[in-house]
Amino acid sequence: MSEALNELASYLGERRGEEIVSSEIRYGELTLVTTTANIISLLTFLRDDAQCQFVSFTDICGVDWPSRARRFDVVYHMLSPRQNMRVRVKLEVGEGETVPSATSVYPGADWFEREAYDMYGILFTDHPDLRRILTDYGFDGYPLRKDFPTTGFVEVRYDDEVKRVVYEPVQLKQEFRDFDFLSPWESAEYVLPGDEKASE
Repeated sequence: MSEALNELASYLGERRGEEIVSSEIRYGELTLVTTTANIISLLTFLRDDAQCQFVSFTDICGVDWPSRARRFDVVYHMLSPRQNMRVRVKLEVGEGETVPSATSVYPGADWFEREAYDMYGILFTDHPDLRRILTDYGFDGYPLRKDFPTTGFVEVRYDDEVKRVVYEPVQLKQEFRDFDFLSPWESAEYVLPGDEKASE
């Protein structure tokens, strides 16, 4: 398989070298790094070229690198049933920058791009319906960013008194980090039920 991937990498380098920043084979998959300006033409080539035929679009996902200047990676995964190979295409995008929508090449990219927008705040231009898909309409923030608090900002509950769903700021009833748990290597200082028989 690695020989076929090496051949594909060199073929893509010859045909689309100006659109590919770098390529790498890792974990049995070819990873291509490109830019936002070249993503649509590269995806179109991967789908239409007779040597590639990556016609099965698997997914789009985001990756958050908060310490990096261009904070997000947008990662595309495609499968070529004819070649029996997978390819991964990545690009970097900064917060507030936009990525061209892949829906013109792969219509199935629609919901994946909505998910990347909803979870990370990555904006896709020319998307037919870019709105939240997993969180509520009034949701504040992007839950898969690494700086998003694990408790969230609001909690949702049904209130029996007002007979409707209520949104309230999160209030932690106790400080979770102050518990004094015993180390698993120490024994309890009290007698556990059943242990009283062991001393006899």
